[in-house]
Amino acid sequence: MAIKPKYVKQTGGLLLERYPNAFNTDFETNKDSVEQLTNVESKSVRNRIAGYITRQKASPQQSS
Repeated sequence: MAIKPKYVKQTGGLLLERYPNAFNTDFETNKDSVEQLTNVESKSVRNRIAGYITRQKASPQQSS
């Protein structure tokens, strides 16, 4: 398990809370959703957030 920066977890958690139906277990789809729903300009930060969300959606002990 990789250690994610706080801003990635905070942004990812906030997006999952506000737009739970905008994300699924597909990284490419989540990448597009993060781009549309945030003002993150950095491609690497966008990908980190999308990756974090993808992992959260794929995990079996997903919090509701």
